[in-house]
Amino acid sequence: MESNPPSDGRAAPLDGVRVLDLSSIVMGPYASQILGDLGADVVKLEPPSGDMMRAVGPMRHAGMGAIYLHLNRNKRSIALDLKAPEGRAACLDLIGKADVLLYNLRPQAMARLGLDYETVAALNPRLVYVGAYGFGEEGPYAGRPAYDDLIQGMTGIGALYGRSAEGAPRYAPLTLADRVVGLHLAIGVLAGVVQARATGRGQQIEIPMFETMAQMVLGDHLGGRTFEPAQGPAGYARLLVPYRRPYATADGYISVLIYNDKHWARFFRLIGREDLLGDERYATHTARAENIDAAYRLVSDALSSNTSRYWLEALNGADIPAAPLYGLDDLIGDPHLEAVRAVQTLAHPSEGRIRTPAPAGRYGARPLRVRRPAPRLGEHTREILQEAGLDDALIDDLLARGVAAAAE
Repeated sequence: MESNPPSDGRAAPLDGVRVLDLSSIVMGPYASQILGDLGADVVKLEPPSGDMMRAVGPMRHAGMGAIYLHLNRNKRSIALDLKAPEGRAACLDLIGKADVLLYNLRPQAMARLGLDYETVAALNPRLVYVGAYGFGEEGPYAGRPAYDDLIQGMTGIGALYGRSAEGAPRYAPLTLADRVVGLHLAIGVLAGVVQARATGRGQQIEIPMFETMAQMVLGDHLGGRTFEPAQGPAGYARLLVPYRRPYATADGYISVLIYNDKHWARFFRLIGREDLLGDERYATHTARAENIDAAYRLVSDALSSNTSRYWLEALNGADIPAAPLYGLDDLIGDPHLEAVRAVQTLAHPSEGRIRTPAPAGRYGARPLRVRRPAPRLGEHTREILQEAGLDDALIDDLLARGVAAAAE
């Protein structure tokens, strides 16, 4: 599907919400992309050098890397040097008309720019001021730098990979922490806007990476240490056994999850092991959890005896959850994703035809859409400054002195 569909006149969920987005890289832009998809007017404020993700290829033109294109649709770009007094003054003009200020600089850096909460709240008391950075300000790690890999390492994800796969620790091969925290960041913005509209007052919201990811990991893996005194070690055993992985068949791999009592009974019949139907180790969910390594080893041994196609047909025929193991190209070409247009082909004004993941979810009152492709650096600088009340002569002066930048 190739489209940049026009508006149908119906309001999107966040129409009328303006977000001034000072964030960069992945975490913050992912959050503001979600808000933009939901209809918010997201103003992406970048330094004249641009968001660093612009430089990460592959790309057709400088400053328009693939990940940047996916993270920054449905936004407008303004380029300002916030270290220059005139750039900061222009930013404050934008803040005065914003509902949300979103950033992922460390709070100390925001303070050095004169954009701390106390300063901007005095200018705009309704402002929702939302920061996402490595560590909460009340703990001893406050102010430390943090990136996705570091947070994955500190929250046990790297070690869990090593423990479950009986190999060396590693990171998840995607920006897991950035995107999980980005989701919480978008939720925090929405909560702040709802409360500000109900009370007339904004607030400062902090979404720290370390604490947010620790909450997610420990939600699964507190295990026996949930209790005082402990009722066993930390860790969810089912997720950690070596055999919890794609199962090898005679000619490849498939994904299978035999989960409830009915699934296991059907599986035993399918593989000709009716004798196991009365085996106490597999009779209940609790018993299987206590013997999960043996249960998954049994499945692994059975599936190695025939082809992937055979097992997918047999398991699906028995209503046992099973799926093929995809590579990235398989995912992109999946017929279900094609049918629901989960990956769309769009016409970008400078980059030509591009594929991009579609906005997530279905909204009956007004379908979500890509209203704007990812902008060139400073593509909307002039129009945004005009909306903030700056006259053309001042804008020309800012551009001439390099305090602001605009796309050709």
